Amino acid sequence: MPTTIDIPVLLDRLCYRHPSVLVDTIAEHEPGRRLVAHKNVTVNEDFFQGHFPGVPLMPGVLMLETLTQVAALLLLEREGPMPMSRVFLHGVDDAKFRRQVVPGDRLRLEVTLDRARTSLARARGIAYVDDQIVAEAELLLGVAPDGVRIHPTAVVMAGAVIGAGTVVGPNAVVGEHVRLGRGCKVGASAVIDGWTEIGDETEIFPFASIGLIPQDLKFKGEQTRLTIGSRNIFREFVTIHRGTHGGGGVTAIGDRNVFMAYVHVAHDCRVGNDTIFGNMATLGGHVAVEDFANVSAGSGVHQFCRVGRYAFIGGYSVVTKDALPFAKTVGSRPARIFGANSIGLMRRGVPPDVIEKLKGAYRYLLQSKLNTTKALQQIQKDKSLKCGEVDYLVDFIRTSQRGVILRRAAKKTEEMVTDD
Repeated sequence: MPTTIDIPVLLDRLCYRHPSVLVDTIAEHEPGRRLVAHKNVTVNEDFFQGHFPGVPLMPGVLMLETLTQVAALLLLEREGPMPMSRVFLHGVDDAKFRRQVVPGDRLRLEVTLDRARTSLARARGIAYVDDQIVAEAELLLGVAPDGVRIHPTAVVMAGAVIGAGTVVGPNAVVGEHVRLGRGCKVGASAVIDGWTEIGDETEIFPFASIGLIPQDLKFKGEQTRLTIGSRNIFREFVTIHRGTHGGGGVTAIGDRNVFMAYVHVAHDCRVGNDTIFGNMATLGGHVAVEDFANVSAGSGVHQFCRVGRYAFIGGYSVVTKDALPFAKTVGSRPARIFGANSIGLMRRGVPPDVIEKLKGAYRYLLQSKLNTTKALQQIQKDKSLKCGEVDYLVDFIRTSQRGVILRRAAKKTEEMVTDD
């Protein structure tokens, strides 16, 4: 019974990319075991022009190529195939050519899979015209499990480096200076351009724009970069711009970050690891966001600000000074601090005793009526608060260039804000 198989798409996964598809139809298919196909040999075949003038004969090497293509279809369609695997001809044994193949012949191609392992497979191929065998051979096929899959409508510029196992979707554009790691996914109509390097297993959803020039009027086309680590997620319509010469020349993003739809990261920003950005969150230029921070939907962070480790920025907040680590910062007129982000810290695995010490430090900063300098002195004197996280909090405040958000929320407002 005929089987529906997308022949051109599967044959595009032959490693050497033969220019001709030599399989016309599938007649029988036993998944993982046997495939029968047909090839109609016509006088219009390119190879007949030189083999031989006046006496057109199908070359023996193309007979083997035809059987190899059928074997590749069988391997790539077998039950439980490795995703994005590619096939190449590793060797040929016992090849026999029993009669000539000429224009007008209809080849019946039978391939039976003898043995298949992770990286090698052996198949028996026989070609018939009517009931007569015209060629047969034992085929040894290599299977590369991490092939690159690029949709025919995608535009991948010469010079781009695409890592093994990466998939580039329909109408996506990958620029000539882009380096994509292993196992990445680039969605339909996404654009990656500029001197951009992206780590392994990063997923870029449709219509995202990664590595384009910054929205800075001082930018004059200089060569600047965007570096992105591994296992990041960029959802639909995310925009990430590369750096500027005046800002150091690099926008840098770490590992395992999530950027939800419509997030914007401007030039020269530095984003750490394991952060989460809600829908439409925006970072101005030169912003630093440290590990495990959470910037909620619709929030904006002013240029040159810092967002500390484990900070939580509430939805639709406007951050114009540095947002303190381990704390909840919420609001826009102006943003206010709501103490330690206790539940968020617990969810991130911060030990309970450390959370209690951070709460104690924030009591000095928000409730003691001491000014910031004296509060920091008391925190450092209090031996019960001694830990690396509290030391980091103190250092974060002391090294701030723009000042930190330390305006405490009104009690009525504080009661309205709950941990998420």
